[in-house]
Amino acid sequence: MSNDLYDVINRRRDVRREFTGEPVRDEVLDRVLSAAHAAPSVGLTQPWDFIVIDDLALRQRFQRHVADERETFNATLSEAERETFSRIKIEGILGASLGIVVTYDPQRGSPAVLGRHAIADAGLYSTCLAIQNLWLSATAEDLGVGWVSFYREPFLSDLLGIPAPLRPVAYLCLGPVTHLEDVPDLERSGWRSRRPLAEAIHRNQYGG
Repeated sequence: MSNDLYDVINRRRDVRREFTGEPVRDEVLDRVLSAAHAAPSVGLTQPWDFIVIDDLALRQRFQRHVADERETFNATLSEAERETFSRIKIEGILGASLGIVVTYDPQRGSPAVLGRHAIADAGLYSTCLAIQNLWLSATAEDLGVGWVSFYREPFLSDLLGIPAPLRPVAYLCLGPVTHLEDVPDLERSGWRSRRPLAEAIHRNQYGG
């Protein structure tokens, strides 16, 4: 058994500060997006699309929106939490080479989506699998990825002309990096520690 996959999984990080801004070669971007598009999907619907964003003005507008949302979240924190949060960089929108927005189309393949009749969110889960494939393949290519989550879906849909009922599930910053940190940012900043695997494993029933 090759250990390469496990190495990539363990090296993967949510990148904020380490982007160099150097361009991503077309053939590399194609490999990364091809890996994302190879993800499994409920009923073979492949309910995702990928919007590649290299327009600086668009990224600047999005970055300003994210900065406003950071302040909205900051206002909900205690004084101690605000002190810790002030040290955390939440995005690399302008530092990264590209943005990639991954959308989810809940109507693709409808009405008879094989495997979704009992689990309405199965298509959304499929889109997350495509995101994970993208992230791992980017890591294998020595690229960094940062998932920006401080945004309102209607704003991003408006900005990029995403029609209803599609949802912008993820804005991903992508590009070459100086390095990938050994320890995730939130752990290094003291925001939260990782949970031991033993606490997550149950036998036969929850708590078992």
